[in-house]
Amino acid sequence: MRRAGLRTRVIAGFAAGALALSASMAFISYELTRSSLLAGRERATMRATAYDARIITASLAGDRPDVLAVLKTLDTGGNRRTLVRRDGVLYTRNTDPGAADAVPAALRRLVEQGGQGAQWVRVDGVPALVIGVSLSPTTALYEIDYLRELDQTLRTLAWVLGLVAAAVAAAGAGLGWYATRYVLRPLRSVADAAQGITDGDLSARLDPAAEPDLARLTASFNGMVDQLARRHERDRRFAADVSHELRSPLQTLAASASVLHRRREHLDERTALAAGLVVEEIERFQSLVDDLLELARSDQPARRAPVDPHALARRVTEGQSLDPGLVEPAGDDASRWLVDRRRLEQILANLLDNAIRHGGGPVAVRLTCVAGTGRVEVDDEGPGVRPADRAVIFDRFVRGRSAGARGGGDGTGLGLSLVAQHAKAHGGRVVVLDRPGGGARFRVELPGVVP
Repeated sequence: MRRAGLRTRVIAGFAAGALALSASMAFISYELTRSSLLAGRERATMRATAYDARIITASLAGDRPDVLAVLKTLDTGGNRRTLVRRDGVLYTRNTDPGAADAVPAALRRLVEQGGQGAQWVRVDGVPALVIGVSLSPTTALYEIDYLRELDQTLRTLAWVLGLVAAAVAAAGAGLGWYATRYVLRPLRSVADAAQGITDGDLSARLDPAAEPDLARLTASFNGMVDQLARRHERDRRFAADVSHELRSPLQTLAASASVLHRRREHLDERTALAAGLVVEEIERFQSLVDDLLELARSDQPARRAPVDPHALARRVTEGQSLDPGLVEPAGDDASRWLVDRRRLEQILANLLDNAIRHGGGPVAVRLTCVAGTGRVEVDDEGPGVRPADRAVIFDRFVRGRSAGARGGGDGTGLGLSLVAQHAKAHGGRVVVLDRPGGGARFRVELPGVVP
């Protein structure tokens, strides 16, 4: 399971804390209010019961009292029910068959023994307070106070407090969102600068005045980028200087080797074979020097201009002594691409050269456009590329170390590294896939080729 991000966790922490606090306060408020209301209602009911008991006692003091008539003189309102048990007969003012069953047996035994008491019960889902008072050895008074309005009030209070708790939790989440937005703003600046550096913009820096509290981090980050930029510039200059220094002696060697190669008929077989090998290696060395020079200036921006990609691909294919028919015909997206002609030409040449040297030869070249993104694909029929090598195969000098996986041991990786650099100059990317039927498919995506 993927772990939630820092911002999500902070917002969740604020929300959980606010919910816990508001829920605790709501629970305490509810319990205090409930206890206060119930205690007040109990005191009022007990006072009313005591008053009714005095009236009933005085009214039953005669010779032949009418219990029902006495009960009807009581003011019980709409919530209270009054019961009188006299000489084993139960008298009630209201026609309420459930009233007698509402009196708990334990309270009834207590009152029959001459005591008095109160007990909370629930009758048909409605809370009620039952109070029993012994008026004489043969007479007992029971009053049942139904708390419908109070129960509804407590329910409403619970809903209101619950909504308040939820609102406070939402407010806590909003506060957490605002706090994380403010607190993580410097980190976003660092992330944006780091992303820019990853994309090749070594001029990205942090503003020391933006957040004084992070001055040390800002200074360290900017210093690191400065060192990285200086090292990158040193590497670029070193590659350019070495390449320039090697061009003159290579041209001399190439001219000398060319003379030997033209006179190979006058040489013995072994000497002619050695001369041919020297010529081939010098040509590869010259190609390597050209790649180094190109790599030294690969950080320059792409110079986009309208280019017919299919015509360019056919010319590059012919220049590699390959069949131009490898380039699949243009479809409906045969419009001209807005790319750097030199870079696109080298992308195609290097991918074809890689397929020739390490992939058993190219079998197809496709140039398509999908949603404004130009896609260059070169398929080969070789053994493919191991998944472990795909993430780094376009890195500099990787081909020399992992060429064995592609069926060869030569190559330095500069060709594929240049492909990646040229794609990056266009804001694109490179990827290696499995070709259906075997082999590898090298894909280069160049966004914005069709405005």
